[in-house]
Amino acid sequence: MQVRDVMTRNVISVAPDDTILKAARLMLQNGISGLPVVAAAGNLVGIVTEGDFLRRSEIGTQRRRPKWLEFVIGPGRLSAEYVHASGRKIDEVMTLDPVTVAEDDSLDTVVDLMERRRIKRLPVLRDGKVVGIVSRANLLYALASLVRDTPGPAKSDSTIRDDITAALGNEPWAPGITVVVKDGVAELWGTIMDERERQACIVAAENVAGVKQVRDHLVWVEPISGTAFPSTEDAAEGSAPASTLTVI
Repeated sequence: MQVRDVMTRNVISVAPDDTILKAARLMLQNGISGLPVVAAAGNLVGIVTEGDFLRRSEIGTQRRRPKWLEFVIGPGRLSAEYVHASGRKIDEVMTLDPVTVAEDDSLDTVVDLMERRRIKRLPVLRDGKVVGIVSRANLLYALASLVRDTPGPAKSDSTIRDDITAALGNEPWAPGITVVVKDGVAELWGTIMDERERQACIVAAENVAGVKQVRDHLVWVEPISGTAFPSTEDAAEGSAPASTLTVI
């Protein structure tokens, strides 16, 4: 999917000379946490977010430091912090040169930027003009619209088993395990050397179309002591010990 498939198109924005009070009210009224700042010519010049209003003199949350640290920091940084805490206009508190994306960028690019830059939203530009905004919420909406609990096409047990085996074979972390499928119920047998592999195997099987249920018979062998731990399901049912399981 591309950015154009999930972005919000009717973007609410503010101008550089608007007041921070206007921006705060727009965020509250529309349930959003950030606004692009757009100049009269329509070009993006910055972005203002709820984070820009955390350290404010009006509510007594401006930064306070010991005198010795103020001396180390210097007057330049202290002056900038004062403007950010006490400025009344958007251009005095906004973030300049915000990170942006294009309409045809992939969602993988969006997520990578959000993670690396630790940001929650990205303006979408076309020829320097804002045409949308993509946020974490947009990604959640896309996920919710794509993930359906509808049954997939009917498959034979052997086909389901082959699909699970193929899915595990494509993953570098996957251990070699035996998969048995009967009436759409997938049973996973074998040993794992890391307990985290258990849930990963279960998820891989659950994501295969046609699987109705996954039963966990995997045994975790602790590598240092060599102690074998059966699955919670098998332990509750008193199943056979790990030594009787076949691993391929």
